[in-house]
Amino acid sequence: MPPDHSQTNNHASDCPAASSPMLHIEAGVATLTLNRPAQRNSLSDADLQTLLQHLARVEADETVRVLVLAARVQPQRPVFSAGYHMGGFEADASQGPQGFERVCAALARARPVTLCALNGSVYGGATDLALACDFRLGVQGMELRMPAAALGLHYCAGGLQRFVARLGLGAARRIFLLAQPLSADELLRLGYLDALVAPEALPTEVARWCHNLVQLAPLALQGMKQSLQEIALGEHNAAAWREREARTQRSADFAEGRAAFAQRRPAVFLGR
Repeated sequence: MPPDHSQTNNHASDCPAASSPMLHIEAGVATLTLNRPAQRNSLSDADLQTLLQHLARVEADETVRVLVLAARVQPQRPVFSAGYHMGGFEADASQGPQGFERVCAALARARPVTLCALNGSVYGGATDLALACDFRLGVQGMELRMPAAALGLHYCAGGLQRFVARLGLGAARRIFLLAQPLSADELLRLGYLDALVAPEALPTEVARWCHNLVQLAPLALQGMKQSLQEIALGEHNAAAWREREARTQRSADFAEGRAAFAQRRPAVFLGR
């Protein structure tokens, strides 16, 4: 079960100090936690580099089947992330957006199934960071706003492509061209959120999703995840799709799945 980072603890001695993003791996689940609640979890260039390093570690650890993107938030006004730290644009207007784009691309291509636990509102590039995950669980009362047009910024093409591929052109237009806040109910209707729960119910819901996902066959799950994304992006990769299909058919996991089905017992998948 992933650790509960849904709220900031009121006892300072029990809270980790504000820091760059943290990584915790346990029982097949990696949890990446944004950890600057007082700064609304805005991400600096150094934070983006840390995220890339953590994602590389997760990618290399084949025991990880699920990756959860989480955040510590302030209970009075919970913000999952305000996106890129605006001060970074003063130093070099090109590097910050490129760093954010690299993190989103790495998250979208990550081997494990990814889940974003949105325990607060999400703004700017963080809307893309969450969308780069396979699933998003949100809380009632949260909102989303992509202010690029209000700031005079053309968002990166990779992010625009992701929004169109995952939500459709109409939803992408509404998010980017109006630059207005969208409520949690609207986000659920648009398909940005896969589930919407009360804030206090989010840790249990995240744990339930993780428990279900880690029970599934990782070769099949991870292969279909990649194939679905390639199909959605218009990347014709028929040879790779066939190879992923063939790999599962000759895998020990498929044999185990058939045996478990015949014996009416839960399957135990090992990822081979």
